[in-house]
Amino acid sequence: MKLPTIALVGRPNVGKSTIFNRLVGKKQAIIENTPGVTRDRIYGTGSYLDYKFNVIDTGGIDIAEDTFNKEIKAQAELAIDEADVVVFIVDGKEGITTNDLVVRDILRRSNKKIIVAINKVDNKKVMENIYDFYELGFDYYIPVSGSHNIGINDLLSEITSDFKNQMAKDYDPSVIKFCVIGRPNVGKSSLVNAILNEERVIVSDIPGTTRDTVDTPFTYEKKKFVVIDTAGIRKKGKVYETIEKYSLIRSIKAIDRSDVCLIVINAKEGIIEHDKHIVSYALEANKALVLVVNKWDTIDDKDQGIKEFTKKIRAEFQFLNYVPIVFLSAKTKKRLHTLMPEVIKVYDNSKKEVKTSLLNDVITDAVSLQSPPSYKGKKLKIYFVSQTGFAPPKFTFHVNNKNLVHFSYERYLENKIRENFDFEGTPIVFQFKNRNE
Repeated sequence: MKLPTIALVGRPNVGKSTIFNRLVGKKQAIIENTPGVTRDRIYGTGSYLDYKFNVIDTGGIDIAEDTFNKEIKAQAELAIDEADVVVFIVDGKEGITTNDLVVRDILRRSNKKIIVAINKVDNKKVMENIYDFYELGFDYYIPVSGSHNIGINDLLSEITSDFKNQMAKDYDPSVIKFCVIGRPNVGKSSLVNAILNEERVIVSDIPGTTRDTVDTPFTYEKKKFVVIDTAGIRKKGKVYETIEKYSLIRSIKAIDRSDVCLIVINAKEGIIEHDKHIVSYALEANKALVLVVNKWDTIDDKDQGIKEFTKKIRAEFQFLNYVPIVFLSAKTKKRLHTLMPEVIKVYDNSKKEVKTSLLNDVITDAVSLQSPPSYKGKKLKIYFVSQTGFAPPKFTFHVNNKNLVHFSYERYLENKIRENFDFEGTPIVFQFKNRNE
């Protein structure tokens, strides 16, 4: 199911980030224990009553005065493109400014539901000013105070009022959905085109399959696929591609809807920080992954190069040692045939189910080989393990005291499961439960 998306739009310093944190319910942090993946948080998932939704905060984008109109225009247009509901945040204390009018003009051209959130309304005096904002000409106005948590429920109630009709039906469960993500200019569109032009691939013209990202259904080896291209084949995509934060928003929405993520890296340039940001989102979403090193035709000593580049990737992405790496050139189609088998393999692995008896044998052996470290004289005991989910595979351990589980021992158990069962390309999730839970 595709989650509805809310975009927060407005000029700088109106309190978008505070309202963002209220809507997603907490100050969202990134995965711990992963070096080099700190970043501005511009995307989160929130819930209200029975509704779940994505929230995009366009507020993390710095706008210098001289380029204000150009940047705010790109920002607001992206929000219009990607969102189901746009929350236009204004400052109740300052009143309407010319910059607010710039945002208004862009939003007026959209066919989206626009809700004006009048922020910083935390006393009677400011409350009297709210009617001035009606001249913006929209239908919905809600006074709020992000910092004092006033009016946030009213805002959420209005945001979600039409969600029932908006829940888009997704593809048949048998269809494998994969996205092609990566920073600008790594060759995402070329790779998509190369996959679709491969002789064994039959592209189908199904009307209405284009969404906010570009979806193309096709058949490969009698299996049905949808490739979700974040590169923005439409002209508008070029604008977003040039600004990393915008391309990131596109990637995150595509990750959300995919079973498998292909993370494309440019062989010529190697790995940079932005690659890690993109990977970290796919990791947080618990998706199956394939690392694709594109532009391999530009490397001279290819055999030696593969060894060296693999070493470099394993060092830079230490937390991705279970992910396969494919080297290819989308331009010349060299080694392209190695890609789709990996996509199928990691997808199958993410859906794999392991017999309970086999699983318990492996864990029993692991514990006898290396028993858990003790803490204050107490030792972790594992009574029983079962698989309780897939995509990604999830394992529940019944233990004497889950607080005795150390990160390093959890990693050891994961390695043992991976040694015995092929989970290449898919994350696996552990849950520890006390006996009485």
